[in-house]
Amino acid sequence: MELSELLDELEKKALDSPEIMKKLLDTRKDANPMTAFCALCREMGMDIYEMDLIEAGESFYAAIKRSTNGGGENSPVLKGEDDFYEMFFADLERHAKELKHLS
Repeated sequence: MELSELLDELEKKALDSPEIMKKLLDTRKDANPMTAFCALCREMGMDIYEMDLIEAGESFYAAIKRSTNGGGENSPVLKGEDDFYEMFFADLERHAKELKHLS
């Protein structure tokens, strides 16, 4: 399963379970948040490692650069779109805020 699919599945689990949502969000408070996040993912049966997150973002960014104008100097400058970890938590935090408003 691709990393993006694993993160989508993890997001669905978090939306279905406030306990999982809290555990995931609490990893951000750890001294090494990405390591804590990946450890929790593996505890939940999802083989996600720090290098998976880093490599996926870099590969995504490289593909975008190659796809526009041959990767030349007119290629778009991405800001954060290559960071799957941060994008995952941005979505999760947005969902958490929405859920609090519905309660």
